[in-house]
Amino acid sequence: MKKQFNRMKQLANQTVGRAEKTEVLSDDLLMIERRLENVRFVSHNVHKKMVMCLQGNVGSDVDKRHKKLPVTALSQSMLDGGSQLGDESLIGKMMEVCGEAENKLALEQSQHEVQLERDILEPLNQLAEVDIPNILKQRKHLAKLVLDFDSAKARYWSNDQVTKAFPTAANAQAMAAKVDTLKEEMDEAQNKMEICKDQVAADMYNFSSKEGEYACYYVLLLEAQAEYHRRALASIESVLPTIQSQQEKPAFGTALEEHLKRTSREIALPMEACIMMLLETGMQEEGLFRIAAGASKLKKLKAALDCSTSQLEEFYSDPHAVAGALKSYLRELPEPLMTYQLYEEWIQASNISDPDKRLQALWVVCDMLPKANKTNFRYLVKFLAKLALESDVNKMTASNIAIVLGPNLLWAKTEGSLAEMAATTSVHVVSIIELIINHASWFFPEDVDFNVSGMFAMPGCPGTPDSEAGTIDRRRPGSQGSLDSDTPRKDRYKSHPRVYRHDSNSTVVSASYVVASESVTVKADSLRPELGAV
Repeated sequence: MKKQFNRMKQLANQTVGRAEKTEVLSDDLLMIERRLENVRFVSHNVHKKMVMCLQGNVGSDVDKRHKKLPVTALSQSMLDGGSQLGDESLIGKMMEVCGEAENKLALEQSQHEVQLERDILEPLNQLAEVDIPNILKQRKHLAKLVLDFDSAKARYWSNDQVTKAFPTAANAQAMAAKVDTLKEEMDEAQNKMEICKDQVAADMYNFSSKEGEYACYYVLLLEAQAEYHRRALASIESVLPTIQSQQEKPAFGTALEEHLKRTSREIALPMEACIMMLLETGMQEEGLFRIAAGASKLKKLKAALDCSTSQLEEFYSDPHAVAGALKSYLRELPEPLMTYQLYEEWIQASNISDPDKRLQALWVVCDMLPKANKTNFRYLVKFLAKLALESDVNKMTASNIAIVLGPNLLWAKTEGSLAEMAATTSVHVVSIIELIINHASWFFPEDVDFNVSGMFAMPGCPGTPDSEAGTIDRRRPGSQGSLDSDTPRKDRYKSHPRVYRHDSNSTVVSASYVVASESVTVKADSLRPELGAV
């Protein structure tokens, strides 16, 4: 109690009475002292916010933390949903695969959080809650020892002055003994102060030397996060090929190359399905591709083709809806069938005035098409040539077909308004398509099996020749590539074809989305164009 009283008295004298105050710390140590409190404060805040970022229970091991993560709950929900929907549902399959992937991510996250806790959170907590507070506690203890020393020094100095001022006083001996006692107290207080000062200085210098180590905690945080995200990304990328291989995309609006690769087809499904249906019921339909179909029927047919349903029988009675679906498919391709890359070449070739040279130039550009585009373009042109043969009945000459279909086969990459496109691009495209249809057998001399996939039954009618007749000795430039043979796929499905009657005297087999046991193959005759047909 007396020591505490002396401290308070000395502190008051130093504050109010301008008593002498002993400075025990150097300027460097005073700077470190000021930094200590700031480091403790910011380290405490960072630790607190980092704990809030953790989704598992702090202090638990990997397995227990993994069970409590929200991602684990999401994974379990997906797996349960996949089991409930079953393997028959594509959604169920995707949920199971994605649920397993989410479970792996949850495991990676739990391991990451345990690592953060061990390598960063615990050292930060040790620094903010143990190491720095211990130094500050020692610093406060040093301040008390300094007050004790200053108080003992002041008392010794005042009594020593009185003894020297009155050496012959009656109590001089007692006063001298008291001075000796006070000197011993002062020396003891000074000794304690020096020991504590050395300890505090050592701790402060040690802290200052380790600031680089403490700063590494934040670098370790970023490195740990980077490693976690790399592992998480690798985990996701390991399952993405499986997911993408099982994922089904609609045919409409999907790039031709992607659609063919995903479905292992040569000819796009909407194109083959629509052409097979039109070959059966639409070749003599007046205004085919020109007369608009009912919006609801067209929407239904596009949706049916997108999901690859085999129930297409109801659409045979509406060839305009089938033709509209084919036009929509061509127009909704991300890139036109005749490609953006060759747009300028097509236009330049169409501007050549000499008929023979124009055909030669168009053939060269056609031969430059990518394999998939050329195969599907040939398939379509061969069908359009057969359609033009029935122009006396359906009124769809090569010119009319080119007018309604041309803008859906080639357009500029940066289109303006519809009026501008109609005034520029369409004029050239129509002339290009008309020429190619009129000379289909010259551009594509190979026969075409329209049932190329083997998934349809051809109509029971004889093949019809292309619109070109006669012979011609016009030569083509050297070919830059060759098309693979149109070999039907072997994976056929058993089904019974439906029977449709066009009249009382003819019966044809339906081109349903199935494979008959023996499909009838109709191939286009490859007659060469006449010289004056340009």
